[in-house]
Amino acid sequence: MVKFLPLRQAVAENLKNGDTVAFEGFTHLIPTAAAHEAIRQGFRDLTLIRMTPDLIYDQMIGMGMAKKIVFSYVGNPGVGLLRRARDAIENAFPRSIEVEEHSHAGMANAYEAGAAGLPCAVFRGYRGAGLAAVNPNIKSVTCPFTGEVLAAVPSIRPDVTFIHAQKADKKGNVLVEGIIGIQKEAVLAARRAVVTVEEVVDNFDDLHPNLTVLPRWTIAAISVVPGGSHPSYAHGYYARDNAAYLSWDEIAADREKFQAWMQANVIEKNADDFAARVEHLRKAA
Repeated sequence: MVKFLPLRQAVAENLKNGDTVAFEGFTHLIPTAAAHEAIRQGFRDLTLIRMTPDLIYDQMIGMGMAKKIVFSYVGNPGVGLLRRARDAIENAFPRSIEVEEHSHAGMANAYEAGAAGLPCAVFRGYRGAGLAAVNPNIKSVTCPFTGEVLAAVPSIRPDVTFIHAQKADKKGNVLVEGIIGIQKEAVLAARRAVVTVEEVVDNFDDLHPNLTVLPRWTIAAISVVPGGSHPSYAHGYYARDNAAYLSWDEIAADREKFQAWMQANVIEKNADDFAARVEHLRKAA
């Protein structure tokens, strides 16, 4: 049964050392506050799954939390590479990490298969690409009906998925608006799901029935964290903080500067700090 909890408690009760975990969001509604809480609690040996690892995974990797990353694009969107991730991959700093790279289609289909309870995803993909040569989890199967050779990848079934969304109702149902990405499937594929939201409303009775709603039985915990997606955006609430993405490239380029920034802006902060971060972005939403 879904519980409304402070973020610190929601993370502590649902994330464990060694878990396979997805912090999903596709440009929009990235669960930054949840990732920062995980950093503060110091989890280790995580397998981090996400279609588009950006700043939050750069931060988690830089803090030594990841033993493996599974992804289909890794970078600082609109800026360049992830410098802490690159340092870990190339120099094993602060520790070595395993890398499993897929295409967007491969990841999306793997989440879909996980949400459906299937062991693998079968689809048309990876043709003419070299990923299969470096990723042993990309296989091929022959369709028993047509003889067509198709790609196959293991389904993604996280121990826990974290997402950010606009609203929850008082029963614990969650509304996601705008660019949805793979958040819905990532929640349905997970054994546990934690959702941070901008606000709680009485109900969704006045909303269009085709809006994306995650029913309360799919969610373990909900935490109210206004601004919890910053520096990404939340459709209808606040705009993307482009300056933060630009500044991250310089911060992450230096190991000592990175550590100092993390101490001041993550370790010594809490979830309540996010509301203030987005005030200047709300009019532009």
